[in-house]
Amino acid sequence: MSAIGELVEGAGTSLAEVGRITKFFGRILGQIPAAVTKPGLIVDQIYNAGALSLIIIMTSGLFVGAVLALQGFLVLQRFGSEDALGGGAAIALLRELGPVITALLFAGRAGTALASEIGLMRATDQLTAMEMMAVDPIRRVVVPRFVGGVVAMPLLTLIFISIGILGAYVYGVGTLGVDAAPFWSQMRANVAVEDVTQGVIKGAVFGVACSLIAVYEGFTATPTAEGVGQATTNTVVNSAVMTLILDLMLSAAMA
Repeated sequence: MSAIGELVEGAGTSLAEVGRITKFFGRILGQIPAAVTKPGLIVDQIYNAGALSLIIIMTSGLFVGAVLALQGFLVLQRFGSEDALGGGAAIALLRELGPVITALLFAGRAGTALASEIGLMRATDQLTAMEMMAVDPIRRVVVPRFVGGVVAMPLLTLIFISIGILGAYVYGVGTLGVDAAPFWSQMRANVAVEDVTQGVIKGAVFGVACSLIAVYEGFTATPTAEGVGQATTNTVVNSAVMTLILDLMLSAAMA
């Protein structure tokens, strides 16, 4: 009975947390029209979440593309279909690897930065001071960072995919000896508009989820050094789990 009671209590706590996040998300959506009147704040956050993540996104994309080319070549070689490497690599990057890995990297770099920054503002009473001065911290602090992450995520996804295809081409043609012409022709023949659309949609949805989790964890962090650290950890873990769950749901819906 105690085990069942703990299970019920845990389920109730999880549902309550989902309710709090949903309510917080509603407050963010309600403040977006007012926040966009100051585009400078949003542009700064797009730079912080997007431009500052370019190095890790491009480096990871290059090596993921190269590894994908190697493993794909070894598999296709068994069936005598090495020329299909370009199409296979592009589809894998567009539909799955690009959005998912970009979201995980985004959560680890930009998400933790957002959570720790807002959490530190909570710990140093900066958010409380804003409320005392009749300044809504949701509109002034949270919304620009949320919108910046949502805008930056699809762009980073497209950059990751592009660099990944380049990495697959360089390694496949330069090292594995795949012909360049079939590599690109197979890609053009097999990649459809739906593949690109699926990658962009996933990138946008993951951007909303990861940005929401980051700003929520930071905003609700316990105002201590330990609390800020826990918020940062929760951001990475929850973002990774939610990304994988949403990936399955979106893949099934768009199959």
